[in-house]
Amino acid sequence: MSIQSPTATNGSHGNVSAGDNYLQELLQKSQKGVETLHATSLQEIRDRASSIIRQSTLPTTKIEEWRFTDLSALKQIKFGVETLHATSLQMDITPLIFPEAANSRLVFINGVYAPEHSAIADLPEGVVVTNLAGLPTEHRDRIDSYLAKSEGGEEVFTALNTAAITDVAVVWIPKNVVVETPIHLLFIANSFRTPTINQPRCLVVAETGSSVTLVEDYLNQFNIEEPETNEAEVGETVYFTNAVTEIWLGENAQVSHTRVERESVEAFHIGKTAITQARDSRYTCNAITLGAKLSRHNLEICQTGEQTQTILNGLTMVAGQQTADTHSAIALNYPYGMSRQLHKCIVGDKAHTVFNGRVFVAKAAQLTDAGQLNRNLLLSAKARVDTKPQLEIIADNVKCSHGATVSQLEDDEIFYLQSRGINATDAQNLLVNAFAAEIIHELPISSLQQTLLKAVTRETILSNPDR
Repeated sequence: MSIQSPTATNGSHGNVSAGDNYLQELLQKSQKGVETLHATSLQEIRDRASSIIRQSTLPTTKIEEWRFTDLSALKQIKFGVETLHATSLQMDITPLIFPEAANSRLVFINGVYAPEHSAIADLPEGVVVTNLAGLPTEHRDRIDSYLAKSEGGEEVFTALNTAAITDVAVVWIPKNVVVETPIHLLFIANSFRTPTINQPRCLVVAETGSSVTLVEDYLNQFNIEEPETNEAEVGETVYFTNAVTEIWLGENAQVSHTRVERESVEAFHIGKTAITQARDSRYTCNAITLGAKLSRHNLEICQTGEQTQTILNGLTMVAGQQTADTHSAIALNYPYGMSRQLHKCIVGDKAHTVFNGRVFVAKAAQLTDAGQLNRNLLLSAKARVDTKPQLEIIADNVKCSHGATVSQLEDDEIFYLQSRGINATDAQNLLVNAFAAEIIHELPISSLQQTLLKAVTRETILSNPDR
């Protein structure tokens, strides 16, 4: 078996083709009207990324990493750039605020910082939660060591985001500081005129011995105005969110990270989460995917020291003709590392989920303990799952396991619940909720747990499973 780097480029380089023309157009639209960044280093970052895009092609199903996810529907749409305008500032985002993080949130609308909707108070001294313009002077030089420095920056959509950086949500936790209050990063797409592209960027630095809880939340304006309505029915336009988040954990740092994607069912969402873990650090990711016509989450973990702990929990729930793709890569390069991954998919109607999880254990990573499991629940005979858990091990003294299951709701389970006086629909909802609850109950914010459990119930009803 050939061994490839877990952070291998997901796009491709080569001669210019029709796909390249579309990619160049996306780059031009993303950079149109963007003010020149005053910091020379930031402009250099953008220029390097632009050079990568000019040599790249848009991924196709001929590329192994994109074999099950077809971007042809994306290529048919001409996207523009939407800015922050007066109607955005008049939004009432109260329904989206978590009581646990009421005074610790950053809000970006179409990738533009919205201070009117943000609220930062009562955080420990030295903690920085802001955008680039609000970054304290002492942090402006230090940011150059982290921004766009994660492994995998040449991946085509990551490079596209980097080439168009206009602002960054920055969370900086100083050495040995424990932040008890969750920090909410809220990204709202306010697209109602023409198809638009927005490219949010996050940078999180948790210094040595620090601890923080983050919630990264992607949605659109109709989640506020019509929370119980299928967005496709209220006339919204198509949009494309291309998001990148970099998280750096210092030695003995701890980050609990929840990422929620609940975009419009007409949207496209491609997200990259790049994690760099130093010695003795502990990282937990709870990734929830509910929205978008087509979504993909690239989750990449790079271990840079011994004895790290990585916990990845994932839940994908799609229906209709949605496609949701999760690609994860864990690079364990040092001894005594531990990783656990559980990713669950609930698939209804004609929807399609993809899971590709890679755990790479280098020769030096002796005494590694890694486990990976993908469990899938099909609610329809026409639903589709493609799953590929992978272990790539060079070390010879490790404990590693991986697996995948695909199942349907059992008739005898539903019959048992019906025999206890529960009707068939409620019985089905109970079983689906129980399947999802194992992941949702891991979330550190109880109000978000309740919101997502309601969303799972609603999606189960809307999926109209064939039974």
